[in-house]
Amino acid sequence: MAVLPIRITGDPVLHSPALPVETIDDDIRELVRDLYETMDAAPGVGLAAPQVGVPLRIFTFTWTDESEQSWRGVAINPELWISPLTPGHPDPDDESEGCLSFPGERFPLRRAERAVLRATDLDGNPFEIQAEGWLARIFQHEFDHLDGTLYTDRLTDKEQRIVAKICRKVGWGEPGVSWMPGVDDLEG
Repeated sequence: MAVLPIRITGDPVLHSPALPVETIDDDIRELVRDLYETMDAAPGVGLAAPQVGVPLRIFTFTWTDESEQSWRGVAINPELWISPLTPGHPDPDDESEGCLSFPGERFPLRRAERAVLRATDLDGNPFEIQAEGWLARIFQHEFDHLDGTLYTDRLTDKEQRIVAKICRKVGWGEPGVSWMPGVDDLEG
């Protein structure tokens, strides 16, 4: 297992749709182990393969909900259905999220309150999770990565101007920029 560098916004792999996994083989199993290790080292609640430079439809997740139930797993070739969005502006206290590919920043973003995730696990078995709240948000965020969308792409024009300013200031938005969990002093 290895902690992998996490790509930062601007890298082409983050802005392109990922490819389906054709076969779950030893290379995929090793990638998933590395995704878990990288996600935990970051630390994060989810990590998609494109974030470590691999353009495949895989993400890992880990979350403990309010009832202390732990959710940890991998979604291979996921499908996601979401409930309609509630109209209005997101609450900056309750609906802000961050991203390991735009580390150290958080912005409010309205997400669907419920989601149904259907995917395959590492053993090739299909599964379904009906999620609410933050787990639904995590699934939506990671699924977006597989379609080449960062959460910052979904922000308002005003917030996107702030994102662009941050990118210019710290040198992001270019291909090849990454950070290493446990080495670089960044968090998202």
